[in-house]
Amino acid sequence: MKKYFLLILTILSGLTGFAQATTKVQIIHNCADLAADSVDIYIGAAKVLDNFAFRTATSYIDAPAGTLLTIGIAPKSSMSVMDTIFSITASLDAAKKYIVIANGIVSPSGYTPGRSTVPFRLSLFDAARLRATTAGTTDVLVMHGSTDAPTVDVKAGGITLVDNISFGQFCGTGYISAPAADLTVDITDATGTTVVKRYSAPLATLGLGDSSITVIASGFLDSTMNSNGKKFGLWVALAKGGNLIPLPELPVSTGIASVNKENMMKVYPNPFTNIINVERLDNATSSLITIQDVTGKVVKEASHVGNISFDMSAMPSGVYFVRSTEADGSINTYKLVK
Repeated sequence: MKKYFLLILTILSGLTGFAQATTKVQIIHNCADLAADSVDIYIGAAKVLDNFAFRTATSYIDAPAGTLLTIGIAPKSSMSVMDTIFSITASLDAAKKYIVIANGIVSPSGYTPGRSTVPFRLSLFDAARLRATTAGTTDVLVMHGSTDAPTVDVKAGGITLVDNISFGQFCGTGYISAPAADLTVDITDATGTTVVKRYSAPLATLGLGDSSITVIASGFLDSTMNSNGKKFGLWVALAKGGNLIPLPELPVSTGIASVNKENMMKVYPNPFTNIINVERLDNATSSLITIQDVTGKVVKEASHVGNISFDMSAMPSGVYFVRSTEADGSINTYKLVK
């Protein structure tokens, strides 16, 4: 992808033919429509990003300020700028930095709500930060990019961090300065009383102190009503770009617990040293057990009916998530620390 960034810079610098003020822009692909699983990006008539994939981000790249620029989005493997399905013309301010996030629905059918309600768009934030403003903290910008998710609040430790955010919106108060610690984040309904989703935000484990990040609600709450597209989750875009990082989901009913009352499974010890034991306390016919690290990478996996143990002696110290996927499709997650 680096060669495309260099191409962007070459094209942008050639638009005027002389030195001028510049600003910083990060582009994030969060359009979950399967028709836009990857896209081409044009500046003027030139293709500058080819097959830019869903849930990836560029780094902050230089763009000229004070000059009208036309940015176009086209389907992957497009032949020319004439294939553009969406474009925007804007003049950027040298005194500001920008985040541009692609959201919404492209397809004429197969999605609920559809493109007449949540059409494809580029959501623009013009107060971006390249790093945290206070040493030892993490500056977090929250963006609601899930087309079928309602208006929600975001809380941590019972404190409302984001109030009444809806699809296509960034947090109205801008960045949240959070301690660079491993936190638990709740998504509630708009009243703030009912927790609908719970996630681990392992800022310390991921080494995000002094960093500025964007946390995006991405994917579909009900994928069956949306062409079986990518499911809902919270994903993190780093200032350096690359693949977005998923935040591990935690069970809402029990929080961080060793016994899940829904499927009667016991996961222990917590904390552990070398071995994780998974014990079934019910008569379930089958389940898939995966163990993920804080980046979402699966480090262990097994199918089982009864009890099973995982040797984690070769794994580094840190936070891990044991996920049980049942035969009926239900998923339960347990947080453990080595």
